[in-house]
Amino acid sequence: MRVFAISDLHIDYAANREWLQQLSLDEYRDDVLILAGDVSDSLAALAECFAALTRRFAKVMFVPGNHELWVRRERGLASLAKFEAVRKTAQDYGIDMQPWSHGSTIIVPLLGWYDFSFGTPDEELRSIWMDFHACVWPEDWNEAAIARHFTDHNVLPDTRLIGPATTVITFSHFLPRIDVMPASIPERFRNIYPVLGTTLIEHQLRSVGSSLHVYGHSHVNRAVVIDGVNYVNNALGYPGEARFTSRELRLVHEA
Repeated sequence: MRVFAISDLHIDYAANREWLQQLSLDEYRDDVLILAGDVSDSLAALAECFAALTRRFAKVMFVPGNHELWVRRERGLASLAKFEAVRKTAQDYGIDMQPWSHGSTIIVPLLGWYDFSFGTPDEELRSIWMDFHACVWPEDWNEAAIARHFTDHNVLPDTRLIGPATTVITFSHFLPRIDVMPASIPERFRNIYPVLGTTLIEHQLRSVGSSLHVYGHSHVNRAVVIDGVNYVNNALGYPGEARFTSRELRLVHEA
């Protein structure tokens, strides 16, 4: 069994939709795909993506990103209801959003959001970051409450049942720690760090003994080992980012 990873497909862009459709119909029939969020804010486009991937892979595992919870296209629908609609769409196509095991490998999806544990957003970020305008949350919720809501709903395997020969793979859309971002990122681009993720995800992946964590969201492709965990980001990204994203599936595990 091979496990591949990709995130941030953004198939609203024609070039990205074409990339999806050109994936081999034969090469991955026995393989697993980790899809780490940000396919589209359109439920119809999400369904199109799920249909394409389930024709190609034996198993597809998914967590939604921030784009999936935008409600600018749905009149009267709040983001929590949108999440349920996304989850229902995944179920309809046999896409897993719960832990799944095969042999000695366990793959654990981790929902999340950002809670400003990576920094405080400035007024410019609050004005330009689309989540602050395209999502609708309960009135008394702040970002910490949103992040806690999703991480509290994560299903974590019982560590007493995980043997020493078991490989635990976790994945999220949001970053679990800010130091997965390269030190080479220019200071002027670091103003988005507050909206990249939450340390709550890091605590959960460590609690289940993950040795490999796949994440998305940053569009900065990287593989780095920190304190014994291999963190991998493999975003397709926007078409204009092709100069620094690989725009291909990444093999992350083979058993």
